[in-house]
Amino acid sequence: MYRFLLTPRWWGINVFVLLSIPFCIFMGSWQLGRFEDRVQDHRTATEQVSEARHEAPRPLEDMLPVTKATSGKLVTAGGRYGKQLLVPGRELDGKQGFYVLTLLRTGSGEALPVVRGWLPGDAGAAKVPAPPAGEVTVTGALQASETPGDNGVSAQGGLPAGQTSAISAASLVNLVPYDVYDAWVTLTTGDSGMKAVPAAAPPDSGLDLKAFQNLGYTAEWFAFVGFVIFMWFRLVRREVESARDAELGLVTGEEPVAVDVAVN
Repeated sequence: MYRFLLTPRWWGINVFVLLSIPFCIFMGSWQLGRFEDRVQDHRTATEQVSEARHEAPRPLEDMLPVTKATSGKLVTAGGRYGKQLLVPGRELDGKQGFYVLTLLRTGSGEALPVVRGWLPGDAGAAKVPAPPAGEVTVTGALQASETPGDNGVSAQGGLPAGQTSAISAASLVNLVPYDVYDAWVTLTTGDSGMKAVPAAAPPDSGLDLKAFQNLGYTAEWFAFVGFVIFMWFRLVRREVESARDAELGLVTGEEPVAVDVAVN
């Protein structure tokens, strides 16, 4: 009854099934490993940000460029405050508001974007405290440049003058007349009564959409294993039923078609 499994056609089907199952299991396990790695990265990044608050601040230049290892670390920088911008659409403690971003002109000639604090409501220059005058030294958590459209960062364009949607060198280079560091700092203590903005985890280290995509792909690959096995049994069952029907004479051939031939 099952001799058909040894036919060339079924050899091909069987080999395909035997190769597909371990391949799907391998890919599912790999995607699950990627998800677990992201979970571990998220846990490590969260712990790093928490531990960095208790570490001694280091000079800004010693911590650049920003990496997963330096993001969230406390740094110090000195200079004079220059142009001030507002970053609208930023939420803190469940409330909508905006960041107050001021460029710190350092001795290197480059400006460091400094988030001096957060204020509730719509962005408006009238209620924003002016930055301190003269030489200042700031201490804050180092952050990587933001990417518009990622991690809740708005990609909105056409903002009023004096506003920017993302804190990054690429966004600020057209708004200020000097070079800007490819990094920014959020002060550990809000300036002039503003609320301090907590440091965020490094990019690509959180449980974002990509992480849950890995989890979804894991489920898909393991579902493919079940689908392949189900289809193999379905095909075998259909083949067996056809063989039994043939033995019982239930499979009829095509009836002959009568053709009238005109004979002269």
